[in-house]
Amino acid sequence: MAQSPGIPMRSHSGSTYRFDPGALCLELLTTGGPGEFRRYEVLHAPGDLTAWAERSRLTPTPSLEVSDAEVAAARRLRDALFRVTTARALHNLAEAADPADVADVGTINEAAAHAPLVPAIGPGGERGWAGTADGTRLLATVARDAVELLTGPFAHRIRMCSPGNCSLIYVDTSRPGRRRWCSMEHCGNRNKVRTLRARRSEDH
Repeated sequence: MAQSPGIPMRSHSGSTYRFDPGALCLELLTTGGPGEFRRYEVLHAPGDLTAWAERSRLTPTPSLEVSDAEVAAARRLRDALFRVTTARALHNLAEAADPADVADVGTINEAAAHAPLVPAIGPGGERGWAGTADGTRLLATVARDAVELLTGPFAHRIRMCSPGNCSLIYVDTSRPGRRRWCSMEHCGNRNKVRTLRARRSEDH
């Protein structure tokens, strides 16, 4: 899994920070989600999916032709990924969690069964993509990344950010495996501030 500077995010206070979830499939979860997370939905039109691809760790950004149907498919895949990875994160915490829904797993597998984006070497030796780059190939690439993550050596490192009001999912690829926050500059810093305030209150 290639490293990435992260997805640009905006907090409730309006400040910006970067969130690196450690995997392409988890980057898709920053576009919204099922249930209460529907209010954060950003995938409404083909241009929204291509804009996400530009922010993602795909390098270089493929030149995509996306249909409305593929945007709907992206939302279905994302929601399935959201539920499956959340269930895995709770399982990794040894909390009571329902197993991943069979239908959600099927959605991921169905997307992964399509042909993915194909990397290629350009005329100048640069990395590029071969053939047609459409939304279905993009989603197949994302789904295959999810299969690799959920069945691979980092599956037990899938985590949810520690604060109770943050539901961002990431995979801890650090060597010690002790990452607790979606981002040190966001939730990590907020926790430090709360801890400092609590200590000052105890001192008084």
